[in-house]
Amino acid sequence: MKLASFNINGIKARIAALPEWLDEAQPDVVVLQEIKSVDENFPRDLFEDRGYNVETHGQKSFNGVAILSKLPLEDVTRGLPGDDSDEQARWIEATVVGDRNAMRVCGLYLPNGNPAPGPKYDYKLAWMKRLEARARDLLAAEEPAVMAGDYNVIPQDEDAARPEAWTKDALAMPETRAAYRRIVNLGFTDAFRARTQGPGQYSFWDYQAGAWNRNDGIRIDHLLLTPQAADLMRDCRIDKEIRAREKPSDHVPIWAEFDL
Repeated sequence: MKLASFNINGIKARIAALPEWLDEAQPDVVVLQEIKSVDENFPRDLFEDRGYNVETHGQKSFNGVAILSKLPLEDVTRGLPGDDSDEQARWIEATVVGDRNAMRVCGLYLPNGNPAPGPKYDYKLAWMKRLEARARDLLAAEEPAVMAGDYNVIPQDEDAARPEAWTKDALAMPETRAAYRRIVNLGFTDAFRARTQGPGQYSFWDYQAGAWNRNDGIRIDHLLLTPQAADLMRDCRIDKEIRAREKPSDHVPIWAEFDL
């Protein structure tokens, strides 16, 4: 099973680029972030015609997450537990059923948190605390599970071309990195770092200031695996080259293959 995560930065803006990538890459399961669409306006037919089951958790003009799967989906839930008053559409999860195994797939769009300090950063840290609680439950189940998406976290300096530019940004502040480490250190595997080490590996390039042409990127899209999922992983890569195409998202897909 090939599972991908892709922040598309608006389904309307990526109405041509996303299907093109799907047809080339042929992922079995995709979690999308920033669909920026209410559920009823999401172009389901575009993906159902390609053999995907479609589940969305949308929001008008902002946020929004989705799961596309060529494999059966069971027990779909929406919204990160822990705060019933949170109306932002940032979390969706479902069980993907393969030939030999099943995997709990959680798609997330973690808050950006800027400007920091401030209410938006407080919301980010509170959201990460709720994420940690959900992560503990996933580990306790002792089953294959992946938390995949745009974490808006630069884990280490090597994950930025210019780390000094991010020291006061919510994506790399010490409190952000500490909250992320607490989650990973529960027993999760960073799928990409399990396969590729060293600097120069990015998943996001800003639209401004020629960031793509200068390779001034950051790695903020991650797949975190439970031990049972890590045992099934065969490969993990970033599809960097699609950032150079026409009307690209500022993110590129990250994907992993599993023996499912």
